[in-house]
This record gives sequence, C-alpha cells and structure tokens, in this order.
Amino acid sequence: MNQSSLPTAVLGRTGLKVTRLGYGSGHRKPMDNNQRNNILNAVLDSGINLIDTAISYGNSEELIAKFIGHRRSEYYIATKGHTWNRKGITESLHDSLRRLGTEYVDILQLHGPSVIECENGELVQALNEMRKQGKVRWIGISTNLPHIRTFIDWNVFDIFQIPYSALERNHENLISKAANAGAGILIRGGVALGEPGIGTGNTDQWANFEKAGLDELLEPEETRTAWMVRFTLSHPDTHTNIVGTTNTEHLNENVASIMKGPLSQDVYKEACQRLDSIDISSDK
Repeated sequence: MNQSSLPTAVLGRTGLKVTRLGYGSGHRKPMDNNQRNNILNAVLDSGINLIDTAISYGNSEELIAKFIGHRRSEYYIATKGHTWNRKGITESLHDSLRRLGTEYVDILQLHGPSVIECENGELVQALNEMRKQGKVRWIGISTNLPHIRTFIDWNVFDIFQIPYSALERNHENLISKAANAGAGILIRGGVALGEPGIGTGNTDQWANFEKAGLDELLEPEETRTAWMVRFTLSHPDTHTNIVGTTNTEHLNENVASIMKGPLSQDVYKEACQRLDSIDISSDK
C-alpha cells in the first residue's frame, strides 16, 4: 500500500490505515470509458486509498478492474452484497471477485438488511465463513436507524457504513458508540450528494444550509460542499468520508478540503448549535 500525503486514520479494529477521504464509485451520471478511466486513476493519483463499490452499482466493479486493476496494491476495496440468504450472499461475493479480478476483497459489507433479515438469512455466519476462506479480510454493514442500534450491540461487525452530514445528523452519537466498540467508521452522504445544480443533492435538504445560516461560517472563497466535507471530518469518531464524483475538479476540491483539515472547534460548535436550532439535531 503506497503512502499518501492525505491525512489518514486507523479503521478501528481492522488496523487498516485509510485516507480520511474515500471514493464512492456508484456513479449517478453517465460517463464514457475515457472519463471513467480518468476519474479512477485521478482518485489514486490524489492519494485516496479506499474505494467503495457494490455489485449493485452497475458495472462499477468491472470498471475498477479494467482501469485500475493493475494498481491493486495502491487501494483497499470495500464492496457490498444485498442478497439476504446464506447462499445468495456467498454467490454475490464470488461474482464480485470475478468482476473485480481479485482473489479477495478487503471489506465485504451487507447493504441495508434489517435485523430480522440478517438473523433469518444467517448472514453474519456466511460472512465469517468467507473470511475464514481468505476471500474477505473484514466484514461490515451499511445500515441506519433503527437497525443500527442492534447491530452495534451484536459487536460482530468490523466496519459500519453510516449516513452522516451537517444536513443529516440522525446518527451522530451512534457513530461514536460504534467507534468506541472498536468498529471502523465509513461515512456515506458526507456532502449530502452535493449542492443542487452542482451535485445531485435534495433541494429541500440543502435549503436547511441557508436556513441555519451556515454560509456565515464559510471561509473566504470556500464552497458549501468543501465546508460540508470539513464538517464531516470534524466529527471525532469518523475514519473516512466516502464521496463520489465524476468530475476531476470536484475531486480536487474534496482533496483540498481534507488537506485543509477539520473546522475549528469554535466553528464546529457554532454550526451544531445553529443546526440544532432548526431541528437538524443529533440522535439522542
């Protein structure tokens, strides 16, 4: 694994040293092969060393193999499966390994099952079998309320992928609970899909940015999206923020935001207070 100038964090009990900015490869915009080649290689050239994908993300896994498979030593792969039975999740992994052109994935995550689906499908047992076979290094789950509370209590997942941003704070305290139990924390939705007109974020959700007066907290020439990246980085228990983009300029902006570091404690505290005042509050 190449060293990077990007700041890193240890991903919980996995011990993996991941960059604080990861890359989400579930592209929402159409791209030709040249564009896909450019963005994936730009991601690695920037120093990002964690790529999140899923068998459900179209041909994302195949494109990773095609365009950066020769650079496999430079990044960790986190993929997902969402078939809720033992046989199905095992077959899903084998499909992912074939599509990615690799013998193992660093992280395999369940993609959104309920507690009942996880229990009835014997999914944790299946993941552990795959780990014993050397096809998976670490196991995780992409989840949210209400199921996340039970999954944390189980203490069987090495990784939690959790939605969180300044505009979606429902899991703020649960992030800390999972991290304190030793799990690695991957954040999704850290920039709320980007400001409408620039990204694909929800207009109503982003209206809360203005409603809370957060523009007053931006530094000169800082964009809202860049500030959002830094807000997510400011949470003391997040390890990496998975952000997807098809645009190398946006990628460079995200990298620059991570390099700039978290918001100051005063600004972070003020932002949380303003968000609380409009009921964009943390979980209790």
